[in-house]
Amino acid sequence: MILALRKGKFYKGGTALVDKLLVGRKLAQIDTYLNQIGSFSKISLIQYKKNWKTQRIVERTLHILIEVCIDIANHIISDQGIRVPTGYADTFKVLMEHQVIGKKLCGTLEKMAKFRNVVVHQYETIDPTIVVSILHRNLDDFEKYKNAIIDYLSSQKKRK
Repeated sequence: MILALRKGKFYKGGTALVDKLLVGRKLAQIDTYLNQIGSFSKISLIQYKKNWKTQRIVERTLHILIEVCIDIANHIISDQGIRVPTGYADTFKVLMEHQVIGKKLCGTLEKMAKFRNVVVHQYETIDPTIVVSILHRNLDDFEKYKNAIIDYLSSQKKRK
């Protein structure tokens, strides 16, 4: 099982495993969006409710952050040939089943995926309390996810 690195992809027996550059770009996007939304991390519920522009910026940025995490997960799942997820929330469960992320982070990301579905399909019912709670308590979970992915990819490289 020899692993070679060619054009940003890991190869095993001539088959591309993980496109390191693509995942790297996605990980960089997480940093970009976290920096953009970071200025809203201390906003109060009252401030959030009063400003529709802030609501749109925050909701859309959270949506994009979650989508990027799902994209990364689906790329790894596809390349590794592991169980196909049944939905967005299940995507993170598949990563947990294969020790890419831990149980606690998986639970948080499953909730984020469900929140994403509300933002996309039931946007008129978005609960401002949940959004502000995410801003106050969960932005660092995106950083934890990013680090878990980096650790996983590094460990895959060492094993091969």
